[in-house]
Amino acid sequence: MQKVLIANRGEIAVRIIRACHDLGLQTVAVYSEADTDALHVHHADEAVCIGEAAANKSYLKIANIISACEITGADAVHPGYGFLSENANFASICESCGLNFIGPPPQAISLLGDKARAKATARSVRCPVIPGTEGIVRDIDSGLKEAQKFGFPIFIKAVAGGGGKGIRIAYSEEDFVKKFVAARAEAEANFNNPDVYLEKMILNPRHVEVQVIGDKFGHYLYLGERDCTIQRRRQKLIEEAPSPCVDDSLRKKMGQAAVEIVRAAKYHSVGTVEFLLDSNGNFHFMEVNTRIQVEHTVTEELTGIDLVQWQIRIARGEKIPFRQKDVKFDGHVIELRINAENPHNQFSPSPGCLEHYVPPGGPHIRVDSACYGGYRIPPNYDSMIAKLIVRGRTRSEAIAHAKRALSDFHIQGVHTTIPFHQFMLEDTRFLTNEYSIGYIDQLISDGCTFGKIEAVDRSKTDR
Repeated sequence: MQKVLIANRGEIAVRIIRACHDLGLQTVAVYSEADTDALHVHHADEAVCIGEAAANKSYLKIANIISACEITGADAVHPGYGFLSENANFASICESCGLNFIGPPPQAISLLGDKARAKATARSVRCPVIPGTEGIVRDIDSGLKEAQKFGFPIFIKAVAGGGGKGIRIAYSEEDFVKKFVAARAEAEANFNNPDVYLEKMILNPRHVEVQVIGDKFGHYLYLGERDCTIQRRRQKLIEEAPSPCVDDSLRKKMGQAAVEIVRAAKYHSVGTVEFLLDSNGNFHFMEVNTRIQVEHTVTEELTGIDLVQWQIRIARGEKIPFRQKDVKFDGHVIELRINAENPHNQFSPSPGCLEHYVPPGGPHIRVDSACYGGYRIPPNYDSMIAKLIVRGRTRSEAIAHAKRALSDFHIQGVHTTIPFHQFMLEDTRFLTNEYSIGYIDQLISDGCTFGKIEAVDRSKTDR
C-alpha cells in the first residue's frame, strides 16, 4: 500500500489524510463541485473532482471513485463513515479492481449490515438481543401477529437501515398498520430495500456502544465503551467515555460479547457494536457499525490508540501487537458535536459562510474539523462544523474543560449547536446522569429552545 484515495469529505477525510501522512503514505482526495475549496482537497497530495454537488452524483458514484483511483494510481481506498463506507458491493468492487479496501471484508459488511442476520449472529454467541422477529416481516397481518407476541410499543425497523432512518414506533394495533406502511416506504426510498423487522421497544434505555478491533490473524480486543445517549431524533450530539452507567464488571461482559460477535462474522478492522442498556443494567445487542465512527476520537483520547492508523495497518496485513490486558483507560473524555444548526428552531440546518471561525485550544482540548474562516458550509451534506473533544481526570473535570472550550469557540455567520452544549453542561439531569435516549426530544417537545440557561431544576421533572 503506497497511495490511499479517501472516498469521503469533511473532517473525516482530513483525519484520514493526516493518519496516512503519519504512516508515510501518499493521499488522493475526491471532491464534488460543491467542495472545490474544502480543506481535505488542500491537504491531500492529489485531488480529483468526481461530480456534481448532489451526493448521488459524486460521493455515492462508485464508477467515478474507481476511475479516480485509476487516474491517480491509488492502490487503496478508505471510505470514512457515511456514503459508501458500509456498502458491501463497493468493498467488493474495490477488491475486484485490485484495490485494498481499508475496512472489513465485504462478506462481513453484508452479514452485519443485514440487521436480522446480525441479530442471529449475536444470538449464536449467546449475546442478549432485544426481543423481536428473527427475520423480515413481509406483510401487515403476519406483522400484527408477531407484534402481539412482544407487546406494544414496538419498533418497525428497516433491515438495511442506519443513521436513524427507516424506523417507526407503533403504540397499538391500529397504529401498527400505518407505521408499517410508512417504514417500508422510507426503507425503499433510502436503502432501495423495503424489508423491515420488528423489535420490542425498551423503555427509557441508555445507548452504549463498544469499540472493537481485530486483525487478519484472529486477534480481537475491545477498547472500552462510549455513552451516546444524548441524541436528537436518533442523531448523536454528545458522546463520552467511560459511560457513567457502566462499571468494570458490565464493561467486561459487554466487551467480551462484542468481540465474540465480530469474531463470528470473521471481521477484521475497527468497528463498533451498539447496545441498549435498560433501567436494570441489562444490555441488549442492537447492531454493528462496520466502519470508523464519528466518535472514534473519544476512544482514541481515552486509550491513546490511533484507530484510523490501525484501520490502515490492519488492511495492509499488520498484526495487532497489544493484547486486552495492555489496554488502559485514562480519565474521562467527552465529545460535543458542533453542527451548523439552530437549536432555537428545532435544530434546523444553517448552511452558509463562516465569517468568523476561531476554535479553542489549550490543555485537554482537541478539535477535529474541516472548516476555516471564510469557508462556506454547503447545504448538500451533513451540517457538522467540528468535533470538540475534551478530557479530564474525572467526568466533572472534563465538563469544566468543555465549558471553557465552548466559551473560547467563536463562530459567526451561521447558527451552531454551541448554545445547546452550554445548556446541557449546566443541566441538572445531565450532570447527575439521570437521562435516557428520549431526553432531548422531550425537552424539545416541552418547548425548550436551549438558549440562556433556564432557572429550573430539571431533576424534579420526569423525562
